[in-house]
Amino acid sequence: MIFQDIKSCPVTANHIKIALVGQPNVGKSMLINSISNAHLHVGNFSGVTVDKTEVLFDYKNYHFTVVDLPGTYAFTDYTIEERVTHNYLCAESYDLIINVVDSTNLEKNLQLTSELMSMSKNVVIALNMSDEAQKEGIEIDAVYMTQLLGIPCVKVSAQTKEGIDDLIEAVVTQYENKLQKSKLIFSEPVEEEIAQIVWYLEKHKYGNADSYRYVAINLLKNDQKTYEKIHDNPIWMELQPILIEALKHIELHHDSDDIKEAFAEEYASFNRGIVAEVLKQKKQVEKKTLTEKIDSVLIHPFLGIPIFLFFMWSLFQLTFEVGAIPMDYIDAFFGWFGDAIGATIPNDDVRSLVVDGIIAGVGAVILFVPNIIILFIGIALLESTGYMSRVAFLLDGFFHKFGLHGQSFIPLVTGFGCSIPAYMSARILKNDRDRLLTLFIIGFMSCGARLPVYVLFAGAFFSHEMAGNILFIIYVSGAMLGLIAAKILKLTAFKGVDEPFVMEMPKYRLPSAKLIWHTVLTKTMMYLKKAGTFIAAASMLIWFLSNYPKNLNLTQSYESKIEVAVDEKEKKNLSDQLAVEHLEQSYLGSIGKFSEPLFAPLGFDWKMSVALQTGLAAKEVVVSTLGVLYALGDEVDEENDSLINAISKNIPFASAISFIVVIMIYLPCLAASIVFTREAGGIKYFFYLLIFTSITAYVLAFIAYRIALLF
Repeated sequence: MIFQDIKSCPVTANHIKIALVGQPNVGKSMLINSISNAHLHVGNFSGVTVDKTEVLFDYKNYHFTVVDLPGTYAFTDYTIEERVTHNYLCAESYDLIINVVDSTNLEKNLQLTSELMSMSKNVVIALNMSDEAQKEGIEIDAVYMTQLLGIPCVKVSAQTKEGIDDLIEAVVTQYENKLQKSKLIFSEPVEEEIAQIVWYLEKHKYGNADSYRYVAINLLKNDQKTYEKIHDNPIWMELQPILIEALKHIELHHDSDDIKEAFAEEYASFNRGIVAEVLKQKKQVEKKTLTEKIDSVLIHPFLGIPIFLFFMWSLFQLTFEVGAIPMDYIDAFFGWFGDAIGATIPNDDVRSLVVDGIIAGVGAVILFVPNIIILFIGIALLESTGYMSRVAFLLDGFFHKFGLHGQSFIPLVTGFGCSIPAYMSARILKNDRDRLLTLFIIGFMSCGARLPVYVLFAGAFFSHEMAGNILFIIYVSGAMLGLIAAKILKLTAFKGVDEPFVMEMPKYRLPSAKLIWHTVLTKTMMYLKKAGTFIAAASMLIWFLSNYPKNLNLTQSYESKIEVAVDEKEKKNLSDQLAVEHLEQSYLGSIGKFSEPLFAPLGFDWKMSVALQTGLAAKEVVVSTLGVLYALGDEVDEENDSLINAISKNIPFASAISFIVVIMIYLPCLAASIVFTREAGGIKYFFYLLIFTSITAYVLAFIAYRIALLF
């Protein structure tokens, strides 16, 4: 490899910007990761959550920027990824397109290639996986293919790094040469109509950045954006009848009333002709491939789902069991760090803000990083090996009964651990509606942060022997409510005809360690950037609301009592009483008192209302809030006998049932809500989620409260 380090790039180097385009599973990401000394920059495309990876490297006297566009089968608007790719290729500025093609599936991949050719852009074709094609007895004449298409075609292998230098050389040569005329030829009737429209556009000197041929093809394909652009031009009045006649002519020729179907047939005919000329398949003895052998087990009609559930159970256990090991050390570190910093701050208010607000808030985010890393490693392995497609195939039938997609299972099961990675893993769903529906349902899966609340109330109202069964019922009930809610949302907010479920089954491949590392690193950093920038501010807000306004007279009164107290137990009781009255008179307590009438039909007093509201920051806070409210101090947990006794004495059984129902359903913690908002695509979805979860939690809690009163 003769790539230079980017730091050694001369200032006068020419800059070449490349759009990397290809269908899913053709190895685009692995290809750019195989370039030595490449520097990767990761962000998002404007206005969407789709990853934008830019690769920077130097070659000879050129500085390269490669933008890795999301995989797309064709120029459609079915998914966000397809829209991003199409919009970028049509609207953004770049010098050249590298079209990555799977050599083992040439005809299917040429569907996108032929559409790229119609754009009249500078293109180089990378015939990737040439090593696999050779093993399968597939021979592609790249030289002859170059002549037929008028586009440089280079055999490469991202796995072995074979042909990478040749590909970059071809890019440089193509960049230096003039753009060649596209050799994409349609049938005679279509070419006649294209020529007629091109002649008309040239005659009226229609101003457009794209070639007239590309505009003509888009008009004939009923491309909405092209029509919108030309509709306000005066030539539209004369052009419209020409288009109507052209479309009738093409549909008549293809014996079809669907122009998209007609053009799909045109592209397919062109692709078949190319494949017939350049591809030779050696006859091999018919035997099962490795992929077929593995699939005979993994997608077996009876064994497939149990095997997948075992894989998911293993990933789930690794994520939240192995992840708990470093979490203890991280928690201990931030506890030590808070004490160390607090010892250097003499002012009580500033110390409380820094330690209880900022440090505790940042620690709450860092705490989940081990889970995030393990989870994303598992998902990246599932995706890169080709197993994720099989997962969707296996579960799609069951989940469709509830309006969900097969791939929804991954984020839903992840939601039992933490909603934040669950919302982020919903990106595997490519369709907007499926992803949004899944995002709205994830909150019904009880995250680990709710477990302390469940344990507390189960221990307070049920025997030790029954508590485990109660926890199981709570978790299963939440999941069932989520499926029912999905069905209701599907029939209302997300109603419509189900999209056809068609997914490519790629060959199984060994994952690339470099690609896995890059995926995990970028997604983990994105998690820290998204959640970490907000949680500190949220924690500071909760701290402020629970500590202000200060009542100096109350403090002085209790301090006087504490000074004359005879034993430590009495002093502690007085300190706890002071904390309770402070909290009751704080802004947070005022909010609880104000909202108490709203929650009265559910059997809640103001203390339960306050606990719910602090739980919006983090569900774990509910337990410590109840500890403060019942004069036990905030250093209590779900197994604290005094707190359990206080809960059982002060909260009626029916109110406790109602409280648990609300905890199960209502809005997730603030950090998770922020990630949900980003993943869903806007602040309006947060308010939709707030309204949906609040109404659902309130109604179901009211019903549960009334039923519990009967017993």
